[in-house]
Amino acid sequence: MCSCYSVTPVAYGVPQGSVLGTILFLLYVADLLKLIKHHQLSPQAHADHTQIYGFCQPSDVNALADSVSACFDAWMGTNRLQLNPSKTEVLWCASGRRQHQIPTSPVRIGSTYVLPLSSVRDLGVYGYISSIDSDVSLRTHVTATVTSCIAALRQIRSVRRCLPQHALLTLIRALVVSRVDYCCSVLAGVSGHLLNKLQSILNAGARLVFSARRSERITSLLCDLHWLRVPERIQFPICVLAFRCLNGSALPYLAESVRRTADVEGRRHLRSSTTSLLSSQCSDQHLVTVAFLSLHRGHGTAYHLPSELFYPLLPFGNN
Repeated sequence: MCSCYSVTPVAYGVPQGSVLGTILFLLYVADLLKLIKHHQLSPQAHADHTQIYGFCQPSDVNALADSVSACFDAWMGTNRLQLNPSKTEVLWCASGRRQHQIPTSPVRIGSTYVLPLSSVRDLGVYGYISSIDSDVSLRTHVTATVTSCIAALRQIRSVRRCLPQHALLTLIRALVVSRVDYCCSVLAGVSGHLLNKLQSILNAGARLVFSARRSERITSLLCDLHWLRVPERIQFPICVLAFRCLNGSALPYLAESVRRTADVEGRRHLRSSTTSLLSSQCSDQHLVTVAFLSLHRGHGTAYHLPSELFYPLLPFGNN
């Protein structure tokens, strides 16, 4: 044994940050994902953060809540664990026209009752500050991003006279532009009002770099900085992802869920097979992925994959 390490007796548990703690945690959650799927639910795991997704008709919300409770009861009872209510969040999602049908009663999770929230933090998108609203509008996420960017711009503005332009540009890219770009592909299909809020942040950053007035045209400033506008910043990563899926360089579970319409059995003889449209395959395994990619909201309950909308914009989209 190396002399630089000391031996400490442990009566129970493991020290924070130890290698053994990670191994024991994996043993605890080894059967969790299978158990969630056994209850007809869809899991998503990020390190020690687990999300459970389910869907139902408005009349079946009680049955869905009971299914989630049964899933927790089975797992926590087997592993002799107790839920931490302060780290547990419940969110019911529905379209804007069905918000009045969302239940407001507490949901039993284990031995505790958790009140549904209007927005929750999502670790899959959570970088700086990110939230998902009950109407899946991402309004809370955009508002939080704009607020943090405005605070950063104010701090940079207070020291801009002490910095050369290249240092000022580096600060804005690191503290402002990076926050606008983080996971921006999930904003595909959001309202123009929210996109304008994000665009105003980029405009303010460009004017700060060149010390321009608000009356000056922003297009030339963005061109000089080689900055795309917010809609194009959202389209670009989706187009890249679609290209990688179709050319076999994406992760297998993504590549299997996105295919050309002409390659789908049963649709080769349709008129759409001669176009560059893409088809998404949604199963339990790909439910969460398609849900994050399918944020283009139309009227009613129809959802469209943004790659179908943006992929033909690229030069190689029609090949």
